[in-house]
Amino acid sequence: MTAVYITIDTEYSAGFAKAEGTGLRAENFARSIACETPDGNVGVEYQMDVFDRHSLKGVFFVDPMPALVWGVEAIADIVEPIVTRGHDVQLHVHTEWLELAGSKNLLGSKTGTNIKDFTLEEQVQILDYAKSTLMDAGAPEPVAFRSGNYGSNDDTLRALKQVGIGYETSHCPGIADGYCEISLTTEDRHPLVHEGIVQVPVGCIDSFGGTLRHAQITALSAWEMLAALRHARSQDVPSFTIVSHSFELLSRDRSTINRIVKNRFDRFCEGLAKMVGVTSASYADNPPVPLDGNLAAKPLPLSEVRSGLRMAEQALSNTLYGNG
Repeated sequence: MTAVYITIDTEYSAGFAKAEGTGLRAENFARSIACETPDGNVGVEYQMDVFDRHSLKGVFFVDPMPALVWGVEAIADIVEPIVTRGHDVQLHVHTEWLELAGSKNLLGSKTGTNIKDFTLEEQVQILDYAKSTLMDAGAPEPVAFRSGNYGSNDDTLRALKQVGIGYETSHCPGIADGYCEISLTTEDRHPLVHEGIVQVPVGCIDSFGGTLRHAQITALSAWEMLAALRHARSQDVPSFTIVSHSFELLSRDRSTINRIVKNRFDRFCEGLAKMVGVTSASYADNPPVPLDGNLAAKPLPLSEVRSGLRMAEQALSNTLYGNG
């Protein structure tokens, strides 16, 4: 059985708060969490509606750092419905909020875009605050973490071990020039123990030019993601991680529904629910198991037809919605 972790990075927009001011918490929630549009909402509640329709579990990596600006109730508004509906809440951190916190900055005047920008001791402070705030907001004790922008390094793993979090999932082999500085390579594509905790890489497939492409709802078509899962199952790969965001079914300016990406998400969930030998999983109930030794399984080979059609689909999405 291959376990699929459908992970949703769930976050207020620090960029919106910087541009428009920190006094617009309700507007930020509407744009980034509820994803309200004149044609309906496609944020966290909609994603859970789709999961529930198909008896799937979602893993929502929730960022509690905006509590520095708006208090823990701003995070409870996100956590409560997820927990109530039986989905998984884990820890996500965007350190950009330290800059917005003013006198409430945990580290005085120290700021940084990614958690890797901080010392080990500072990362421990950030993670300890974030973990306790998430729990104060009503979440069970988190066991897994993903950094904002995938911006972790090896010190992040050491800090997580100190605060009692045993899983980290920021290593993304499919993004060659990303922010992650964990000392792993593109060959490290399956869960493994690294710096004392379990590192769970984001899934990927082969792409054009001998590169890899990461398994994200805006990066792969439903056809590609489902093919990747069938391929993983055929190679006895025990787990596969897919990434999305709370706001990912919106246009880039977050004003309208991106029908192409929404339909992609819907089709993927429907196809996953019908797939024999593959099941959605959560860190709370069924966390990824590190492999003993190196699994020889390779990513899904490139299909010029599948990937070519996705590129055409994304070109249309970019034209209509500015993303996809």
